[in-house]
Amino acid sequence: MKLAKLPDRTPAKMSIVLAPSLAKRLREYADFYAETYGSREEVAELIPFMLAAFLDSDAAFKKMRIGGASSSSGRE
Repeated sequence: MKLAKLPDRTPAKMSIVLAPSLAKRLREYADFYAETYGSREEVAELIPFMLAAFLDSDAAFKKMRIGGASSSSGRE
């Protein structure tokens, strides 16, 4: 079979506590998103995609995941 077994797609729910200033910035970002795309999305709907984009753009993290670097950055 050419198709590999599908990965686990069970959503994981996580709760976080945000500083008021960050919560405000996220609401502003959701407003900016709505202005840009003409479609309002809740902050909670945007956050998973924002986090994925952040992780995908972190070169050091990508390198570590493919085994090119140790899990320690050497910082203390």
